[in-house]
Amino acid sequence: MCGIAGMIDFSQDIRQQQKTAEQMQNTIIRRGPDQKGIFLTEHAGLIHTRLAVIDPENGKQPMQLTDGDERYTIIYNGELYNTQEIRKQLLAEGCEFVTHSDTEVLLRAYMLYREDCVKLCNGIFAFAVWEEKKQRLFLARDRIGVKPLFYYQTDTGLIFASELKAILAHPSVPHEMDMNGISQILLFGPGRTPGCGVFRNMKEILPAHCACYTREKGLEISCYWKLKAEEHTENFSQTAEHVRFLLTDAIKRQLVSDVPVGTFLSGGLDSSLISSVAAREFSEKNKILHTFSVDYKENDKYFRKSKFQPNSDPEFIRRMQEYLHAEHHWTVIETPQLVRALFDAVDARDLPGMVDVDASLLLFCKEIKKHVTVALSGECADELFGGYPWYRDPEIRAAYGFPWSQSTAYRLQFAKPEIREILESRQDIDREYQATLRKTALLMQESDTEKRMKEMMRLNLDWFMQTLLDRKDRMSMWNALEVRVPFCDYRIAQYLYNIPWEFKEYKGYEKGLLREAMKEYLPEEILWRKKSPYPKTHHPDYLAAVTKLLEDRISNPDAPVLQIIRKEALEKLMYGEENMQFYGQLMTKPQTIAYFLQMDYWLEKYQIKICL
Repeated sequence: MCGIAGMIDFSQDIRQQQKTAEQMQNTIIRRGPDQKGIFLTEHAGLIHTRLAVIDPENGKQPMQLTDGDERYTIIYNGELYNTQEIRKQLLAEGCEFVTHSDTEVLLRAYMLYREDCVKLCNGIFAFAVWEEKKQRLFLARDRIGVKPLFYYQTDTGLIFASELKAILAHPSVPHEMDMNGISQILLFGPGRTPGCGVFRNMKEILPAHCACYTREKGLEISCYWKLKAEEHTENFSQTAEHVRFLLTDAIKRQLVSDVPVGTFLSGGLDSSLISSVAAREFSEKNKILHTFSVDYKENDKYFRKSKFQPNSDPEFIRRMQEYLHAEHHWTVIETPQLVRALFDAVDARDLPGMVDVDASLLLFCKEIKKHVTVALSGECADELFGGYPWYRDPEIRAAYGFPWSQSTAYRLQFAKPEIREILESRQDIDREYQATLRKTALLMQESDTEKRMKEMMRLNLDWFMQTLLDRKDRMSMWNALEVRVPFCDYRIAQYLYNIPWEFKEYKGYEKGLLREAMKEYLPEEILWRKKSPYPKTHHPDYLAAVTKLLEDRISNPDAPVLQIIRKEALEKLMYGEENMQFYGQLMTKPQTIAYFLQMDYWLEKYQIKICL
């Protein structure tokens, strides 16, 4: 994995912008500390920081190749999991290769097929190609949106990068937030509207989209893939077999690396399946898999069962340790560490985020990086197989609005009166919810249940899952750890989209189809364990610590957050008894307090000007 950034400007000589390029590069150096490179030509600058995973010796970027009188330069962040198939196809077309890197495969595919090259790719990626003679920039992002790609248009050019901070490092980009940005952080946060970069005029290339930028036509964006509604013709047994093939194939493909690989292991279904498949692959090669788990100091003492978190992870992790015969590593986080990391997590995400869930992952990834450079994780199984409570609870499922964030009125009461009035009139939540439903691909004759399940999957893929992928990318890459997510293979997404709900809910279990399909890979107590979300701290010291920090911040009448948020509402949050869910099941009172603490830090750290 890597960090990419670039700038196009047809009104000036970018070769004079070396200092700006270096400033942008420095902001994303944590994503790729192994190598760095800058390519500057008259109207284009391409910037790269590399985390070497495949062909460390020969994959340096920016990479250049020529064909006739055209020179192509690529910067690329990601991994292709079908590199060999594409290479074989290109060899048959007469291409010759000088490296073993997937970067060269991708660049030669672009040279031969232009924008259609992305249709060949199974992987996670964001990349840019500059064609010198044509003075043309091509940008693309993977189908699911695992790798990020933001951009900002100026009057005379385009600035883009893997992370917001790199774009903000450019002197032409103001650090501003208008009412749209306020809406994002207050009503949608820690999620955000697809394509929105929160800062004023900051945008994001959507998943499964590519773009061309030229002097004559400016920025032209197009979609190259979308989920299709198709009749599912396989019976349950055939469906389970198909799922087993797709998932094991995705995991095996994503174990390919020239550097050490491990797996996240929570003791839940998804990470345990990935670890089990990986362990078998490693065993065949006489290698030992490294697995990694996280917990919090004294969490066993303060853990309380709930509808959403029926049991804690450690006993199940220990059972998987016995089953896998892997080399296991525990990370135990203490409350003061977790609180301090709230601010590093904002620096990593460039936005307020999922607070302690972000912070703990950031600390966890730091420990994992001491042992491996690549780790596989179980994100996105719940979105595809229907594992979340909002898929399975008929009342929540039928409710209007985003199921993980039903608290619009609760969120609005934090806003200052003049801001609340504007936000209420805008009706952003309703507009975006309806727009997502309209995008849902349906068959002509869908039952009400199947229609709603497709809508739920569309909502989850476009919104909730993107928040989790943002979190996983920023927290891991802050530590130069590449995290791969096998469930995000687009083939799995497309196949699962059309499977009937009665199959997915086999035997009345959440993700029953997945359990049945993969039953040979897990012990019974793990296979049928009830879903438990990513672990969070239950220690009362955490609530006390974030409350004290927010108290101190808002005791200053010039606290940045008070430009947007009512002090009285924050005091009610801190000292009252109300414990509303702010975002999904993981953000309640302590996390909501921490979210406003992050918001205040973010406004100050990034020197954001509020433009109402």
